[in-house]
Amino acid sequence: MNDTKIQRYAEAIERYLSEYFLYDEPQKKLFEAMRYSLLAGGKRIRPVLVLAFCELCGTKAEDALPFGAAVEMVHTYSLIHDDLPCMDNDDFRRGKPTNHKVYGEATAVLAGDALLTAAFAQLASANLPSERIVKAVSVLSQCAGELGMVGGQILDMAAEERVCTQEEVLAIQSRKTGALIAAACQLGVIAAGGTQVQQKAAETYAYCLGLAFQIRDDMLDVIGDLKQLGKATGMDENKNTFVRLYGIEECEKLVEKYTQQAIDALCVFDNAEFLIDLANSLAKRFS
Repeated sequence: MNDTKIQRYAEAIERYLSEYFLYDEPQKKLFEAMRYSLLAGGKRIRPVLVLAFCELCGTKAEDALPFGAAVEMVHTYSLIHDDLPCMDNDDFRRGKPTNHKVYGEATAVLAGDALLTAAFAQLASANLPSERIVKAVSVLSQCAGELGMVGGQILDMAAEERVCTQEEVLAIQSRKTGALIAAACQLGVIAAGGTQVQQKAAETYAYCLGLAFQIRDDMLDVIGDLKQLGKATGMDENKNTFVRLYGIEECEKLVEKYTQQAIDALCVFDNAEFLIDLANSLAKRFS
């Protein structure tokens, strides 16, 4: 994999994010809680995808930084809320105590709320044509909202008391995880002013990559460990996961299948080697 390129993207987004929510009274505690989770590390896969697709469509990756930051802010807010006692009740995230363990539940809720709101301010701040910004707002709101990530979470909660079918698990996970990955890929194309064909290809890549990513995540909950993952394992034992439905061996095959489908979707682009390598790398990850 092109580690130099992913490092360049990740460092650019890290520098950009570090400039926001600097401590100030009287909101110091809120800003501190927002930065605690936003700057806690992580793979930055979603903003990397934004920058990569923007560059793939012929525009400087830096032009898409506000879009990349917006996606990462939405992702971070979702993690803060997912970790709350009323949701997954997790104690660790990215190798550190979860936000509510450090700042309390009320502040954690507000930090997540503020990050979600700030994400759309980021989209609006981009130095891009207004029609691209409006399109980006539409895509991110759909992918993050009731028909996307949040909708997937409620479907997951509603299914906790029973074993789901394959179609139901696909519907849940393609929303919970895949929707925000889809937003990231599409926002990169939108930032560059890409074509409808390119945006559709990015959406297909994202859908397949999101499924491969989630299946691998389900596998790691069984075969991984806290030190490598930075979060507790075994938390999904009674949830409707791909591993519960298929078992580890079949999940390995599904990861390969969806990874290849993601790669196939890139045929409309020239020089897509980075995104091909990224898909293969995520399929084999251990953290």
